[in-house]
Amino acid sequence: MKTTFISKENNDVKFTMDFTAEEFEAAIVKAYQASKNQFTIDGFRKGKAPRSIIEKHYGEGVFYEDAINNMFREGYPVAIKELELEVIDSPAAEFSELGKGKPLTITITVPVYPVIEVKDYFGVEVEQTEEKVKEEDVDRDIEALQKRNSRMVLAERPVQEGDTVLLDYSGFVGEEQFEGGTAERQELKIGSGMFIPGFEEQLIGVAPGEKKDVVVTFPEEYHAEELAGKEAVFHCLVHEVKEEQLPELDDEFAKDVSEYDTLEELKAATRERLQKYADAQNENNAKDAVIEKVYEANKTDVPRVMVEDEIDRMAQELDHQLRYQGLSLEQYLQFMQKDAAAFREELREDATKKVVTRVILMSIAEAEKVEVSDEELEEELKNMAIQYNTDAEQMKKMIGEDSLPYFAKDIQLKKTIDMLYDKANVTKVEKKEEAAEDEKTETSETEE
Repeated sequence: MKTTFISKENNDVKFTMDFTAEEFEAAIVKAYQASKNQFTIDGFRKGKAPRSIIEKHYGEGVFYEDAINNMFREGYPVAIKELELEVIDSPAAEFSELGKGKPLTITITVPVYPVIEVKDYFGVEVEQTEEKVKEEDVDRDIEALQKRNSRMVLAERPVQEGDTVLLDYSGFVGEEQFEGGTAERQELKIGSGMFIPGFEEQLIGVAPGEKKDVVVTFPEEYHAEELAGKEAVFHCLVHEVKEEQLPELDDEFAKDVSEYDTLEELKAATRERLQKYADAQNENNAKDAVIEKVYEANKTDVPRVMVEDEIDRMAQELDHQLRYQGLSLEQYLQFMQKDAAAFREELREDATKKVVTRVILMSIAEAEKVEVSDEELEEELKNMAIQYNTDAEQMKKMIGEDSLPYFAKDIQLKKTIDMLYDKANVTKVEKKEEAAEDEKTETSETEE
């Protein structure tokens, strides 16, 4: 097969796939072999009639459609890859005159990813927040690490808020014990809100080995209708009280939980990590501001099919997230009392903006000849491989050979955004304290 580019008008590309007479004949033979069992010819067992006999009975072109479909199915992806086209919809095809011993030319017209003329994309003026990590931020992070390394120990004292208790309980409404209201040696963290409102608070002050009758009223909208709004008594026995024991914040703690020898070194590393994260977040926010301004200056119409594809992608992404929670998209829509059409319309505005923004950025990439080298592609594969605890070659296999060009497009997009940020007029400004806190302080001072 020979592929020949013809023209590009607006977003439609036209090209030809040329097959020799020999290639067309081979495709006809293949179609005959695949479908000969479908023909019944007098004097021949089913599937044994020669091709010439079948063609005599049903016409010379009886196998042409299958042959052409096979040639198109195999040749079209090759042609798209060879011409480096990013198509966005199904192609339209025209065929040359068909006949035995003749070559075949398929002329394809297909819409491709749009490229527009973008204006005012360099020198965009934006502000970028600068903030210095506070000591309380460092302390909060260290305390969270301390909490993650805590352990539960028996407490020989009455129950306090935050304790975990081991208890038996049996629930009664009046004189009748109700189903599902009984358990033995059940763990419960006081203050977790896992039990009926008012239950946990009444266990505070109960010592290990003591009994306590807990009186509660079930909520009016309780899931078990026979209990909704009713008062119940739980006869409880507390077996154990456990409290959270935090490790001492000292050099030994630093050695146990990190690669550092002292607590000060751990704090310094934490401060540096938090600062890098804050700086990266603020830079990303500034990049988003640049993209937003370029978008506002270059809004354009895009093919509807691209928006529909983006809506499909967003819906699939939500479906995957929901399935991690044991739900499907269909169940979610039923719960929200929405139909699929209304749900898609809710996504349309966001999907359209995403598509337009990407078209703008990719058009800038083409205008500025932003390219992705093999070395950059390999580096990105290595970075991603680290996240998945594998190597670059395995990562490449996971992505798939056919998907690598799209992976490279994402890198190209990132490089384009970085370029726009580097050429923007970025003003660094200090992070403002929360206005609400300032107003609250001023109000308090005025009242005094």
